[in-house]
Amino acid sequence: MNTEDVLALFKEYGALLNGHFILSSGRHADTYLNKSIISQYPAPTETLCRALAQKIKDELGDQPVSVISPAMGAIIFGYETARHLELPFMFLERVDGEFTFRRGFGLEEGAPVVIVEDIVSTGLSSREAIAAVRKEGGNPLALACLIDRSGGAADVGIPMLPLAELDVESWEADDLPPHLKDIPAVKPGSRGLK
Repeated sequence: MNTEDVLALFKEYGALLNGHFILSSGRHADTYLNKSIISQYPAPTETLCRALAQKIKDELGDQPVSVISPAMGAIIFGYETARHLELPFMFLERVDGEFTFRRGFGLEEGAPVVIVEDIVSTGLSSREAIAAVRKEGGNPLALACLIDRSGGAADVGIPMLPLAELDVESWEADDLPPHLKDIPAVKPGSRGLK
């Protein structure tokens, strides 16, 4: 799959949205990729994750011993990718604002793993997930994601393996472009919900 194929699936399922959105980073954008719409349908989820698993195999071979994803949005994609890689799957949860392993999940010291994200914008959540894996003793080999919406600008500190790359501009709340200033903003993500 290439970027056009991935975006075509998002468009087909109504998951490529235009409007005024507040991203999990706090920045504002006029384009939003709603991976939750995709993940409610098994067929496109399976298609995307099979392709992502193949990309991981092509880049990392048999090195990873497990797949890890941050909760909440990436769990389905991480699990489905792990299924295609035939590897165990674990997820990280936020406790007091910091990603950690719970529910009996853990890693052996030096365990080579791949982290699977859904969509990377600034890379903040990805860097936090990588730090949590390292804190647990794991060795994150790469971060694989469905879409890198930073256009390659996000630096997560390890190799990034995006299935698709898209350069979506975003702005600080106090520096909105004219076409967004009069449109009410919506926050479709879950970070910071009370």
